[in-house]
Amino acid sequence: MPIFCPAFVDSSAGFGLVKHQKERAAAKQPYMMIDAVADFRELTDIKIAAGVTGLFMVGGGVPKNFAQDTVVCAEILGVEAEMHRYAVQITVADVRDGACSSSTLKEAASWGKVQTTHEQMVFAEATTVVPLIASDAYHRGAWRGREKRRWANLFA
Repeated sequence: MPIFCPAFVDSSAGFGLVKHQKERAAAKQPYMMIDAVADFRELTDIKIAAGVTGLFMVGGGVPKNFAQDTVVCAEILGVEAEMHRYAVQITVADVRDGACSSSTLKEAASWGKVQTTHEQMVFAEATTVVPLIASDAYHRGAWRGREKRRWANLFA
């Protein structure tokens, strides 16, 4: 399963990578590089290949927008992509002060990113509700009959 971390450099680990690159480049040695544009393109390719999609977002900000924007990016690439059909966002942020990037899922629908038929904002602390939601999904067992997706094979 591909894993994307769109705001990775906005962390102490990001500072470490800057130091790593400077030191390795000065020593004329290869260095690690994170390509956020390639990540966005690959996630958009996954959205296009998947067709019907849903989002389960813990928190907000850049990662939330990164996942939602794949629909818009597909359209810019000339591909008709269905809005994310399902969306759940778990956050303690409040839209009144801009902490929720001033964007609820209903607003995302106005941009053509998610459908509002099956969307839910969950205003709760993630460590208390994510285990409950994951446990419920696991025990319902709908995943047992699903075809396994091999998204990484899109990029092999």
